[in-house]
Amino acid sequence: MKKSIWLINAGFVLTAIFFTGCSENKPAEPTAEVKESAPETPKFGETFTSQVEWGNHLVTVGGCNDCHTPKMMTPQGPVDDTSRMLSGHYGNIPTAPVDRKQVESKGYVATADFTAWVGPWGVSYSANLTPDETGTGNWTEEQFLYAIKNLVFHGLPNSRPMLPPMAMMPVKHYTDNEIKAIFAYLKTIKPVRNLVPAPLPPASVKK
Repeated sequence: MKKSIWLINAGFVLTAIFFTGCSENKPAEPTAEVKESAPETPKFGETFTSQVEWGNHLVTVGGCNDCHTPKMMTPQGPVDDTSRMLSGHYGNIPTAPVDRKQVESKGYVATADFTAWVGPWGVSYSANLTPDETGTGNWTEEQFLYAIKNLVFHGLPNSRPMLPPMAMMPVKHYTDNEIKAIFAYLKTIKPVRNLVPAPLPPASVKK
């Protein structure tokens, strides 16, 4: 009698151990997927070593040299004349030999070096951006900010609006810090003495 009780009890113990083991070996509950956070935007110092370097980058990618640097003609076409970088239109560069009235009524054209433009507004010339007194040498940072943000000639509140192609450019959407960086860079380039001619009114306007 005692022996059979022991066997029954032993069977119960083994059964309890078996089910307990199964309980301990159940697969783990699936955990929620951890989403990786987006990488942070690089801080200023992680990308550029200085405000001037940042300004150089903005001038380059913004295409400022396209219109503000005179060109030299080569077998591959016009290339920037780096000796006159960002010095604007020179008075001895001829305006495109076109019928101005016809062009002004239908569209616009540029000179071979892209520093003078003919269109419905008349003839406009790219400005001297170098830190010479004939360029931006006497400008203040606030003046430069006002000029770009409001597309106003020389950054003076009572001055005329900028003319195309500058008036067509999205430069007013630069942030204040970006404009300040561009101005800081322009202060470091070689000053070039070049007094850019005043714009001409449309050919249909009588002088």
